[in-house]
Order: sequence, then structure tokens, then C-alpha cells
Amino acid sequence: MMTRRFLRLPLLTALLAVAALTTPLAQNRAASTIPRVEAEKFALPNGLEVILSRRPELPMVAVNLWYHVGPAHEAKGRTGFAHLFEHMMFQASKHVPEDSFFRTLEAAGASDINGSTSFDYTNYYATVPSNRLELALWLESDRMGFLLDVVDEASFANQQDVVRNERRQRTENAPYGMAEEAMFQLLYPAGHPYHGVVIGSHQDIQAAKLEDVKQFFKEYYAPNNATLAIVGDFDPQQVRQLVTKYFGSLKRGPAVPPVKVETPRITAERRKVVPSRVELPKVYMAWITPPFFRPGDAEADITATILGGGRSSRLYKKLVYERQIAQDVSAFQYSLMLGSAFIVEATARPGHTVEELEKAIEEEVAALAAQAPEAREVERARNQFETTTISGLESISGLADRLNLYNHFAGQPDYVQQDFGRYATVTPASVQAFVREQLPRNARVVVHAVAGTPDFGAQVATPPPPKSAAGTGAESINADEPWRKQPPAAGAARTVQLPTPTSTTLPNGLTLILNERRGLPIVSASLTLRTGSGANPVDKPGLASFMTAMLDEGTTARNALQIADEVAQLGGSLSTGSAMDSMSVSGRALSKNFGALLDLMADVSLRPAFPAAEIERQRAQRIGSLLQQKENPAQVASLVSAAAFYGSRHPYGFSELGTETSVKAMTRNDMVGFWKAHFVPTNAALVVAGEITMNELRALAEKSFGAWPRAAAPRPTTGAPAPTSARVVIVDVPGAPQTQIAVVGAGAARSTPDFRPMQLLNQTLGGTFAGRINMNLREKNGYTYGARSQFQFRRDSGMFGTFAAVRTDVTAPAVRETFNELRGVHERPITDDELTRAKDGLANSLPGAFETSSNAVGNFANVFTYDLGLDYYAKYAAQVRAVTTEQVHDMAEKYINPGRMIVVAVGDRKTIEPELQKLDLGAVEVRDAEGRPAK
Repeated sequence: MMTRRFLRLPLLTALLAVAALTTPLAQNRAASTIPRVEAEKFALPNGLEVILSRRPELPMVAVNLWYHVGPAHEAKGRTGFAHLFEHMMFQASKHVPEDSFFRTLEAAGASDINGSTSFDYTNYYATVPSNRLELALWLESDRMGFLLDVVDEASFANQQDVVRNERRQRTENAPYGMAEEAMFQLLYPAGHPYHGVVIGSHQDIQAAKLEDVKQFFKEYYAPNNATLAIVGDFDPQQVRQLVTKYFGSLKRGPAVPPVKVETPRITAERRKVVPSRVELPKVYMAWITPPFFRPGDAEADITATILGGGRSSRLYKKLVYERQIAQDVSAFQYSLMLGSAFIVEATARPGHTVEELEKAIEEEVAALAAQAPEAREVERARNQFETTTISGLESISGLADRLNLYNHFAGQPDYVQQDFGRYATVTPASVQAFVREQLPRNARVVVHAVAGTPDFGAQVATPPPPKSAAGTGAESINADEPWRKQPPAAGAARTVQLPTPTSTTLPNGLTLILNERRGLPIVSASLTLRTGSGANPVDKPGLASFMTAMLDEGTTARNALQIADEVAQLGGSLSTGSAMDSMSVSGRALSKNFGALLDLMADVSLRPAFPAAEIERQRAQRIGSLLQQKENPAQVASLVSAAAFYGSRHPYGFSELGTETSVKAMTRNDMVGFWKAHFVPTNAALVVAGEITMNELRALAEKSFGAWPRAAAPRPTTGAPAPTSARVVIVDVPGAPQTQIAVVGAGAARSTPDFRPMQLLNQTLGGTFAGRINMNLREKNGYTYGARSQFQFRRDSGMFGTFAAVRTDVTAPAVRETFNELRGVHERPITDDELTRAKDGLANSLPGAFETSSNAVGNFANVFTYDLGLDYYAKYAAQVRAVTTEQVHDMAEKYINPGRMIVVAVGDRKTIEPELQKLDLGAVEVRDAEGRPAK
């Protein structure tokens, strides 16, 4: 929902590594696997740059517009303004009414609708059905040309409230948010554009004026400071005409001078201790490193992967695995225009300190400076980049963003060959040189996040809404064109043939499900089991999760580190996990490496050793994770909601992790017994999507899984939860700047014949940005950064819930408005128009669910888990279209019962309890962060 992107390691890796999109590379190893993607660039007379790349596989088009402005361009005293302005771009423009931007696109079947603000740029994007490309261009051009024609004090004040709630949610109420902010403020000196961080301060956000919006728009939001990338299924000649029609008449703005800021080197270590509302302390260590695409930037990425890029990295092996002093550790290069940040962060295991972590990190950095890494470590990092490269090409939205990235930072969208070449030239010696030159001790910043009372600074009051009339102070830049008043009609829709996968069964009963995809040499897979945490004995919550976590911690042939190294050497990924109704072993690799990866998947699935030492290490890890779970208000609200609704005698009443008591009591026999009972081929499907045929898959599966002995699996049922009564449950977090709210009640099982009308009911109520609940709590009242609702469908009885994080002082009003909307589906039933928009949105956006091989695997694994039938998605659109308004009204009567809802509020009890009591929503009880009655 219109937010900044803080680039963590996986996102940054994808950003940098998805590089080779065009001509074959000089390096032979890459030339055989990196596909060619055509892209052309041209400019309109007003300066708008346009990049086109045709990808006709699915009837979808990604529209990705970058404005070359971010916090790097903010005026003094206006931190966070670029991001605040991003929010304003979604409000209204001359021909697009207020709050209709998301509603219009969602109804058209768009997906991935959003905007983001980075330090160096701001972008806006959406993926739409091919026949609605003109609609997306109409919307983008209208806010580029006609935003100021309708902007007013009321909409601006509303978004100031929303952005300040975003700051509370993402920085102040997040476990380590204030420490991350402190790290950036130590790295970049006061007055530097990056010092204020992207979100800015409450003082500056609230101090901004409508005149600032107008001036910012005039300076930076003009065609000559923007680049439009369009990728997908379109006719290039027609698109040129449409772009000219919608953008060609918009006036060129003033020339934007380049940002000229020197980022000084750090010459003496800078340190800070940040008290935080956390259970486990954390250390951040950071350096200023070369800017994006400059010499040394690629070495930084390789170094980060070697040091802290996953389970095969040095820091993981030393801190997490061997010494067991860290709960988690990572390293990444956050590449930026004015000086990048190389960041290492590690969370302490219970009983250990940030001082221990800091010393251990120092030792590993020093070791890399003293001796160059082994060639295979560098090669392993390159292999991971290669796989990420190919994977990133599957998404048209990702490709559009990549083309814009290269154009923005390197000046040309076809910079891909040079970019991939940067990584090919990295050597062990150049990594060592980078560490010596760029990561000395005296040039670093160190931040310790420790348990304590956070300091959020001086409180800034939220003023009452302004009373000015709509449109007051508006002005025009571009001459109106009458034809813009009406949104363009949809073009002829291309017939969508959604995949129905092929399937076969091995003699031992293992089901194979394949979605064959041509064009990119990538294969994703998941061995999916039809039982999960719902099968946990009631006195052993967390058993399925603990057991699956042990699968890749050692087999009869490999230890945990060997598994991690082999996966990394393949450039692949391998993960294990559980959900309430399923367990899985998942992986992804280039086609040429998929057979080897499948052997590893089979080894961890069929021959886990459950070593005693690894069980104890994993036990300590999970106890740490349980503590971390208590730090996160959203996770606490979810856990307490389940505990309050299902109770302590139902497996759905616990989180996947279980409880500290159950984790401590879990034995090796418990795990082996659970694995033997449920990891049998008749209970499993190997779900695969990618560049592979069924004959090839069957041969590989026979080799890897053919010896798996046939056996029957139990099919446990959990039963219905005990009836519950309406009440308010408070989890006390003294001093919390926000309250995390959940309102929950009874739902239904996934097998219910009510599923489709329930799905559409939720779409209109709170399943989309334009749903009633979000439009009330966020867009009307500014109480929250975002609110949503969902039916949680499971094999047995599910749950309905609404969720939002709201400013502490409006907790009771937000709950009241939530109930107004819940009652509203009875008092103001869903209209034909609302239902039509919901049906169009679901049916038309369906192709986006199969854009990547990973998407396809996830969807078809779900089909297997719930016995939905292989043709489920082929029938999907028709089933959606068949739902009637009367059916949706019946679902509201059946499932939305405000008089039986449980309210969970995670926040400052002394502030929120008196007002919540006045709402008369039932008895008030207090629970702890694990859902137990508080003492």
C-alpha cells in the first residue's frame, strides 16, 4: 500500500543479479543460460522516456513509471516529503475522482498495484490485463498532468495521518525499527539527503504544507523527469500511439539539476546504543561503500554473499551453526547513488550478548581481509546470482522495474550485459582488496539494539481535519482535453488458457503434477504432504514445524553444512516448512541443475537423520524465535486471536512454532514418529513447474523417489472449535505508539460449498485496498496505514478476521468503525456494482497467479492439499462470474455476526482499555503475548 522498499538481501540480490537480458555474454558459462530479451527506448518531444519490451506469453502488461526524484532531492526540514508526495499521487486528479485509483484498477483485474519511494527515485506500477493497458496509461497520465487541478488541504491532511501511521507501524512499533533508523543517521551526516531516511520524521511530515506539494510537483513531476517502462503482451506500434496520445500533450517541466552531494568517508568509528522493545538484542555494523554500478559495487555484493548470504555463508556457519551465539545473521550491499551502505546484522541467541556478536563478526571480516576467499566461494556466489537472474526474468513487473533501474542509474536500459560482466570479473583477490579498502574498523558504524524503553522523540500532535472546501487552492498546469473525462473502454480480451497441469502416479503412490513452461531454463518444485500442524497432538503444538525444520539439518549421507554448501554450489534454493494443513520440501534451480537439486530434496525428505546435536541446536533456535514472535505486534495479535477463538485444546489455537513448554519437551522419538506416519508417498505430491517435460520429470522422480516405500497415511481431523462469546482481549504493551487490532469470528472449512461467494464477500468488505474497511479506516479517517479482512480457510473449521494497526489514541474509534462496517454488510448490503467489480477483479487478474514457476507450484500445491481437482483454475473464472448478489448477502448473514466477534487489541492497556470498555463489546480480559490469561 504505497510504501517505500527497504532493500534487504533477497530483494537487493534480485535487483543486482537479474542482469543479463539481452545479447549473449562473453563468458561461456553464462552464454548458454541467459536468454535474450529485446527492449527499445525512445523519447517524446516533451522529454518523457519510454522503454518497451514485448513478452506475449500471458495476456498481461506491466506499466512501470519512474520519477527521478527521491529523498536525495528533499529540501531541508522536509524529510519524508518525497514519500508523502508519493501517497498524494493516489488520491485524485482532474479526471479521476478521489479514492478511485485503486478501485478502478482492481475492478479491471490489475495486480501488483503500488508505488514506492527509494532514496534515489520514486516509482509507480501496476500489472493489468492486456486489454486494459489503455486504462492504466489514462490513469498515469492524468496524475502526471492534472494532479494539482484538484489537490486540497483535506486530502493532504489525510495522507499526512496515513504516513505518520506508516512510520509508527514500520519504524516505531517494529522491533528493531528505531535501531535501523539510527544506523542510517550515523552513516550519513546531518544535512545529507540520506540522513533523514525515507520515511522522515513526525515533525517534518506534519510541518509540510499544501504549497510544498505544489512546488514539489512543479519541480519534479513532469514528463522530462520520468521514464515509462511497458513490458508484456502488446502491439508496439499501437502502444507508441497510446503513449503519445496520453502523455504527448503534457508540458515539459523545468530541467532538474543533478544532485551534487559529497558523502564523506567515515574516519573514526561511530557507535550508538538504541533502547528497543525487543526480547533479543541485535547488532548492526555498517560501512559506506562505492555507489551503485561504480567500481567495487559488484565486489561488495559477492563479499556480502560470502560473509552473510544464507546458510552456506561464513557468518552463518560460525555464529549460528558452530558457536550458536546468533539467532540469525545476514550481510548485504544496499546500493545507492550517493554512496552505498554495506550492512551486517545479527540477532543474539537467548543468553548471549551483542558484544559477543560484534567480536565474532569482526573476526570473520578480519579473516577475509587477511586471506582471500577460496575460488569456490566466489563461484558459489556467482552461481546464486545466475539462478536469481533467470528467475527474475519470469515476472514482467520485475523486468519492467529492472529496465527502469538500469536506465535510472546507468543511463541505458540495455546495460544488462555490462552489469552481468561486473560479477564475472570478481576474483578472490578483488574480494580481499574490497574488504581491506572498504571495511576497515575505523570506517564503520556500530549500533546495538538492546531491551529498553524506546525514545520516539518529542510527541507531535495530530491536528483536527481542515475545514477547507474540496479543491481549495487548486491550479492547472496543462490545458484540459475533453476526451480525458471518460476512462477508455476495454479492448477485445484475449482468450485466456489457464494451465491445467498434467499428472501421473509412480508405482509407490507418489503423485507427480507438472506445469510445463517453455522459454526460461528454470524449474521450481515442492514435495507437498497433505498433513501439517493440524495433525499435531494437542499436547505437542509445534511438532510438525519442528520436525520439518530438522529435515535439512542432516541425513544419513550428508550433514547440515554439506547440504547448505551443495545447494549453494548449484545456485539453487532448498527450504522446508509446515502450515496447518500441509508440509513441504521446496526447491528451485536452473534446468541444468534440477536433477541434482531433486536428489537433495529426496535425501532430506526420505533419509533425515534427526541428529541429537542438531535437535538441540534447533531447539535453542526455536526458543529464540518464540521470543522474537513476542516482539512483533502483528504476530502477537494473530497468535492471541487463534488462542482466544480455538482454545488450548485445538491444534489451530497455536502458532506453527508451538509454545516454549512444548518445544522444550519435544523428543527425537516424537519427530521420527511424526515423520514416519505422514511422510509417505501416498500422502504426497511432487509439484513442479518450469522447463521440463513429464517424461523427463518422471525419470528424475523415479531415480530420486522411486525407492520410497508405499504406506498409508492417517488423515486426522481437528473438529470444530468450542463455541465462543463476544469479548475484548487486551495484550498490554506499555507505551506502544500503535494498537494492533484483530476482530475475529467463525468461518468455514475450505471444502465448504460457500467458498466462492464467501471469497467475493470478503473482496468487497476488506480483501482489497478499495474494500469498505480500508476505505473507512485509512482513506476516510486516517487511523491506519492499512486495514484488511480475510476468511482463513483450512481443512477443518476456519476463522474470519479483520486486521489493522492504528494510532493508540484512536483505538476505540477504529474498533467502532470496524464494527460499523461489519454491521454494514447487513444494513447496507453489498451492491450489484460492488459485486461486479469484485468478480471482474478476481477473474481478470487470475493470469497473474501463474506469472512465475514459483507462483504456479504454490497454486497447484494448494490444489493437491485440498483436493480441488487439476482443472480448478480452468473453472475458476466461470465459478466467480456465476456468484449472485443474493448468495453474497446470504454469506453475510451466515458468517458475519458482529454480536459474536472477539476483539484483540495489542497495545498500551492503560490508554486503550477505558475507551474499549465503553463500546460494550463484551467482557474484557487480559492475556499475555502467548495468548495465556495474564497473571
